[in-house]
Amino acid sequence: MVNRDDCEAIVDRLDRYAAVPDDVLAEYVTREGLCFWAFSRTEMPELTGEDTPDRELAARMCAGCPVTDECLELELRTSGPFTVGVWGALPDTDRRVIYRTWSVRRGGEQR
Repeated sequence: MVNRDDCEAIVDRLDRYAAVPDDVLAEYVTREGLCFWAFSRTEMPELTGEDTPDRELAARMCAGCPVTDECLELELRTSGPFTVGVWGALPDTDRRVIYRTWSVRRGGEQR
């Protein structure tokens, strides 16, 4: 699981996207994200629900993707604490932890 220092470092990286409109971010992620054009949706592996295998799966699925930070920012905005699947090279359990720090940083934005 991500720790407090990891959360802070990740959210520090995401701060640069705070002013980017949702639609611009979504268009960029869907255009540039490997999972949207390099893989068949029917061939995407399923999460196991176990932390270590899911982290490894997320790392493999997103390896080399040029928009992992943008993807993570978009998912935190749109799904917040209800996030599922793999987004931003992280499994949902890690994103839920990061969301708390991200939300506080963004002024308590809760969804």
